[in-house]
Amino acid sequence: MSSASPSSPGVISAYRARIAAGSITFDPAQGSVAERLQDLWGKLRGYNPYPKKPPNGWVGRLLHRKQVDDMQDHPNGLYIVGDVGRGKSMLMDLFFEAADVPRKKRIHFHEFMQDAHRRFHAIKRDNPNIADPIPALADMIAEEASLLCFDEFQVHDIVDAMILGRLFEALFARLVVVVATSNTLPDDLYKGKPGRDAFLPFISLIKKNLDVLVLDSERDYRRERLHGMSCWYVPANTRADEALDVIFRELTAGLPPKTESILVTGRTLAVPLAVGHTARFDFHALCGMPLGPGDYLALATHYHNILIDGIPRLSPDNFDEARRFVTLIDALYEHRVKLYASAAAWPDDLYRSGEGSKIFERTASRLEEMQSEEYLKLPHLT
Repeated sequence: MSSASPSSPGVISAYRARIAAGSITFDPAQGSVAERLQDLWGKLRGYNPYPKKPPNGWVGRLLHRKQVDDMQDHPNGLYIVGDVGRGKSMLMDLFFEAADVPRKKRIHFHEFMQDAHRRFHAIKRDNPNIADPIPALADMIAEEASLLCFDEFQVHDIVDAMILGRLFEALFARLVVVVATSNTLPDDLYKGKPGRDAFLPFISLIKKNLDVLVLDSERDYRRERLHGMSCWYVPANTRADEALDVIFRELTAGLPPKTESILVTGRTLAVPLAVGHTARFDFHALCGMPLGPGDYLALATHYHNILIDGIPRLSPDNFDEARRFVTLIDALYEHRVKLYASAAAWPDDLYRSGEGSKIFERTASRLEEMQSEEYLKLPHLT
């Protein structure tokens, strides 16, 4: 969270300054979204509808709620959707930095939901007689920020789907304005997942409170920055580590990585380094541990990019690791995950001989294909 500068000239000026500095080139689709963000920036100057915790006592709370309810002139937020690498996050960051809003927060959506679940359970634990923790949770969030900027808005988890509708309804009732980026149109959120019918009212709520903008640029700027960089580094030495560091920074826009956990059939799977839809592991964490197809499927559907450090030579001596690696690559390949790795050998030489080497030929072929420009252009499949 940060405070805005009241002298900020807005989004358009910041966007033009980036162009003038040569750090980006003008893109008509980006320019159109920048104009809509500029309009919202103007409407939100000084926006502060819910500055303090409601007073104690029912009279104080009633008067406070009346003040909030009377404040009807608040704008819709924005839901910016487009393919990976089109500049959605960059534009939202320009908007966030310029926003003259006393209380604002920019957060990755997955991190926001993890924090919401933690608070939800803490409220229930500390208030065992509370019937519904959602209003208290919404109060906490609204007190911290009247402007919420979400990066990578996506819903894969049934637990998230169950809580989202009521939480966002409560946030919108507290006049919180939301700006979000996503690779998925609202109508396609949680599509094909169990229990989606119960999720449809949330989609309607999003479309009512957020104007949907499609950033329809033909250029993948993130992929262009990675053009010419290898996906596979041999040997797995310091030079390879440094190359993967650069790729990780590009894929995550330089945001600091954090430890995450994702739910897999009622348990949590630790992800040591992650930002948005990009995660990084060492080989042992992925294939030296007792993980199975369900774990690898969860990683493949959740993350668009996976980096692996230190893939060793494989043989009958480490057959369990090799078997898990084959299962992992199958999951990543089927879901079009982009793989960047350092290894002791090139794919064709990873598993040279012995039991299992024949089976590995298909995996080696897939690893080669996953480095091709054609594969790298494919959209991720959830």
